[in-house]
Amino acid sequence: MAVVMDKSRSILNLSGRVLNEAVSFVVFSFLDILDFFLCYAYKVADFFIEAEWKPCYCSLASEAITSSGKIIVSEQGESKIVRLTSSSKLQLEDVSDTLYRRPSLVSEVSRSTVNELRRLKLEAAVSRSSFEKMMNKKGTVQSSFTVDSNIAEMLQGKIGGQQSHPIPRWSDCDCKTCTSWTSSEETLFVQLDGAQENKSSDDVIFIHGFISSSKFWTETLFPNFSSSAKSKYRLFAVDLLGFGRSPKPTDSLYTVREHIEMIERSVLNPFKVESFHIVAHSLGCILALALAARHPSSVKSITLLAPPYFPVPKGEQGPQYVLRKVAPRRVWPPIALGASIAGWYEHLSRTICLFICKNHRFLDSLIKLLTRKRVRTYMLEVFMCHTHNAAWHTLHNVICGTATKLEGYLTAVGDHLSCPVTVLHGRNDELLPVECSYSLQARIPRAKVKVVDGKDHVTIVVGRQLALAMELEEIWMTSSSS
Repeated sequence: MAVVMDKSRSILNLSGRVLNEAVSFVVFSFLDILDFFLCYAYKVADFFIEAEWKPCYCSLASEAITSSGKIIVSEQGESKIVRLTSSSKLQLEDVSDTLYRRPSLVSEVSRSTVNELRRLKLEAAVSRSSFEKMMNKKGTVQSSFTVDSNIAEMLQGKIGGQQSHPIPRWSDCDCKTCTSWTSSEETLFVQLDGAQENKSSDDVIFIHGFISSSKFWTETLFPNFSSSAKSKYRLFAVDLLGFGRSPKPTDSLYTVREHIEMIERSVLNPFKVESFHIVAHSLGCILALALAARHPSSVKSITLLAPPYFPVPKGEQGPQYVLRKVAPRRVWPPIALGASIAGWYEHLSRTICLFICKNHRFLDSLIKLLTRKRVRTYMLEVFMCHTHNAAWHTLHNVICGTATKLEGYLTAVGDHLSCPVTVLHGRNDELLPVECSYSLQARIPRAKVKVVDGKDHVTIVVGRQLALAMELEEIWMTSSSS
């Protein structure tokens, strides 16, 4: 009987996977076409509203290459350097190629089919030696200079100190929360709780995940910390660059370098933070590791919640591999569908931001009216307060673009830091599987991994905040006394 049940379960699982694959192919093929048309729709809208359109990542790379020598880009696969003069350089190693290389589902299937047929035909027609000779003659990939025109334009604007487009753009929100930074010093919004003066030996920096804000911490953990902890530690929760109440510059590429420098400028330097603990969730875990690698002598402990770590197999292109992992282009589960739309479709995700983020004031009022303010809506608030430009670049340049750099961060933390590393992961996490945390532990053997049953990507924090607050206090106390 048990054997029959196992076979039935296997058949149902296989049928479900096949159905998911089939429906996903149809849905994402349609989205490929829709995004193509949206590209031209936005070009027309931008032109009529702003008198010019901004190059998107659908643009040909050749558009950005000039023969004057003003912009010179290194060959693909090498370190990416843009030179304006012999003495002026901008490093592009943090820019992910997934920004401008995302083959459609139909093209991938077509290409793989054609390549397979071609391989079979060649194997049948020629011997191995002649086949290799032919490939050496015709199949060698020629080196080429590539850079996306959007990146080149942004870099030119940053170098020249000019912004070629209005702030905010017509499709972004113009409320005070989203534009107040334009008239003040460009630093992150920082929520400070706990000790008000730097009398303690340690502080704590909280880094939120993708499309979130400091409220992810201040509405959950901060009210649950003990009075003893609040009297000893200063608790810093930041809105990352491009999110919440922090700056959302249109000319930023939102690389790891920019995010870390903004944290230093907004927290470490002005508040004179000398030693600190780090608590990070999801995408924030990458920034936490980068920050720790940059300040190895200052970090007292690292706590990572659902880290997005996917070891890249040999022979795979790191950013492309990670993009397929975090955004698998599947309609089920729903969180995978959302991640896939956000990661693969530049213009579709801009459309979503146009209707949600630009209109967040109206939506917030509507939700409060419908719920009669009986429901705390901070999760919706943090989701709605960002721009497409910030979300698009952060996803690609932080999560995907650090596919290879992350190995260096892990090496630095594993070999050059002695602070405790704690990793928490929800067993039901459908966005980032538990294997991510175990893979990280394999790179940092001293890391302690705790898998929490019945919790997913969000409820690893939300819903268990009191228990998590107590765990964090114990981690800080133990690491400070060691």
